Amino acid sequence: MYDRSAALYDAIYRGIGKDYAAESAEIAGLIRARRPDASTLLDVACGTGGHLEHLREVFTAEGLEASSHMAAIARSKLGDGVPVHEDDMRRFDLGRRFDAVTCLFSSIGYLRTPDELGMALAAMARHLEPDGVLVVDPWFFPDAWLDGHVTALAASDDGIAIARVSTSHRLGRISLLDYHYTVATSEGVDRFTERHELTLFTQAEYESALAVAGFTDIAFDPAPLQGRGRFVATLG
Repeated sequence: MYDRSAALYDAIYRGIGKDYAAESAEIAGLIRARRPDASTLLDVACGTGGHLEHLREVFTAEGLEASSHMAAIARSKLGDGVPVHEDDMRRFDLGRRFDAVTCLFSSIGYLRTPDELGMALAAMARHLEPDGVLVVDPWFFPDAWLDGHVTALAASDDGIAIARVSTSHRLGRISLLDYHYTVATSEGVDRFTERHELTLFTQAEYESALAVAGFTDIAFDPAPLQGRGRFVATLG
C-alpha cells in the first residue's frame, strides 16, 4: 500500500501539524499511571516511527511494522537503538515481553473481521508482562463515520510539494478512503491514487476482543489528543 506514499508520509503529517511529541507524552502518562515502573515498550504498526522518536526517550522501545517501505524509513530515523521488526500484527512472535504495548493512529482499523481483531489483540497480550499496559487507538465506530467526507491538504518539504485530496464512502462494515496525490519536484509532477480500507468495528467489539485476550480494567477515552478515541487496558 505504501510503496509510493511512504516517502511522503512525514511531510504530509508535519504539514497538518500532527503533534507526535504531545501525543507520546499523553501515552507515556497513561502507561505510567497504571504501571509506574514500566521501562520497556513495543509500538505495533509503528509506521515511520513518529511516536517512537519520542517514546524512546521514556522507554526502551521497539517497533513492529508490516510495510517494508514504512519500516525502512523508521529504521533510518530511529537508528540502531530502536529495533523495528517487519511482521503482521495478527501473528507476530518476537519471543519476549514488554511492560507496555501500543497500537496507535487507528492502525488496528486495517484488520478486516472481529476474528482478526481478536488475533491481533491476543498477539499483543502474548508480548506483555503480567500487569502490562496496552494502549490502542481505534478507527471510527460505525455511528461516528461520516459517509462522503472529503478532505484536502498540502505540504512542502526539501524541494517537494505535495497535495492530497481524499474521498470516502462506506461499503457495509468497511470504510473506503481514496487518496489522490499530486507530487511536484524539480523533475516534474507525479500523480497517483491510493486506497485505504478500514473496518468500522463497534466499541463493544473492541471491548469484547480485549476481554477475551485477557485484558482487564478496560477504559475508553473518547477524546484524546489524536481525536478518534483511545482504549487503555491491563493484562490479567
